[in-house]
Amino acid sequence: MHPDDWHLTEDLDDFLARAGDFLHSRPGLHTVQLTVTETLRTQGADSYGAGAPVFGRLERAGEVVATFFRTPPRPLSLTLLAPEDADALAARLARLGHPLPGVNADQDTATAFAEAWQRHTGAVPTLRERHRLYRLGTLTPPEPQPEGRGRVAGARDREQLIRWHDEFAAAIGGVPTGGGRWADERIAGGRVTFWESPHGAPVSMAGLSPLVAGQIRLAPVYTPGHLRGRGYAGAATVAASRAALAAGAQEVVLFADLANPTSNGLYRRIGYLPVADFAVYDFPAATPSAPPGADRAEAADD
Repeated sequence: MHPDDWHLTEDLDDFLARAGDFLHSRPGLHTVQLTVTETLRTQGADSYGAGAPVFGRLERAGEVVATFFRTPPRPLSLTLLAPEDADALAARLARLGHPLPGVNADQDTATAFAEAWQRHTGAVPTLRERHRLYRLGTLTPPEPQPEGRGRVAGARDREQLIRWHDEFAAAIGGVPTGGGRWADERIAGGRVTFWESPHGAPVSMAGLSPLVAGQIRLAPVYTPGHLRGRGYAGAATVAASRAALAAGAQEVVLFADLANPTSNGLYRRIGYLPVADFAVYDFPAATPSAPPGADRAEAADD
C-alpha cells in the first residue's frame, strides 16, 4: 500500500466522525483509543500533554480499518495493523518529520512498526515493557476478603489521591505531573474506589476510565509498598469492577505488566480473562512518557 493511504488530522471531531464506528466495533481491544479521545473531547487538547494531538485513519474501499493517535510527548498508539500497513505509516510519519518517542500497540503491531521506524529513520527501538489486556468474565471476590470496605473517593480525599497518583506514576517509570487535575476529574466523576481499613484509612485504590462504547477500563490499581501482601488490591479491584458494572459497562477491562506475576495472577483469580498482549517500544532520545496511571493497571498484592 502507499503511505498516502493514511489520512492525518488534528481535528478530533472530524476523526471521530469518520473513525468512531470502527473504534466502537471492538470496544475492549480499542479501550485506549476510546478513552483517550473521550477525555480529549470532553476536557480539551491540553488534558494529555503539550502540543496538538494528531490522529490518523487507514481507509480501504471507504471503510476505516485502522487508526492511530499521538498525544505529545507520549508514544504513538496504534490499533491492529498488518506489517505492510505499519511500514506505510512509518514511512509517512518519517517523511513528514514527526518526532516519535516510541510506540504502544498490540505486540505484533508494535514490533512491526518499531522495525519499520528503524528502517525509515535509523532509530534503534528498545522494548520498554509488555503488558496484557484482560477482560472481566465472572467476577469472583477473593477469599478470605480483608477486613474493611470499599468506598468512592470524595473531595476530602484529594491530597491522598494526588500523593498516590504521583507514587504510582513514579513506580511505573512515568513523570508524576498533573496529579491535582487527575484527582479533581476523578472526584467529580466518582471514578476512584478506595479499599479502606475498619478504622477508615484508605489502603488501596482502583480508578475507572469514563464509560464509552459500553466499556470501562480499570486504571490505576495501586497499593503503597508497606501495605502490600494483605489482599487490599484484590478487594479494591473487585469493588471498582462492581462499580463499573453498576455504571452500565458491558465490558470491564484492564492492563497488567507482564513483568509482574503478582498482579497477573490476582486478576485471573478474580475473574479477568486474557485478551491480547501489548508492547511499548522506546525510540532514541525518548523521555519517560507513561501517562500517570492512565494506560495500565498495576496491583502489587496477593
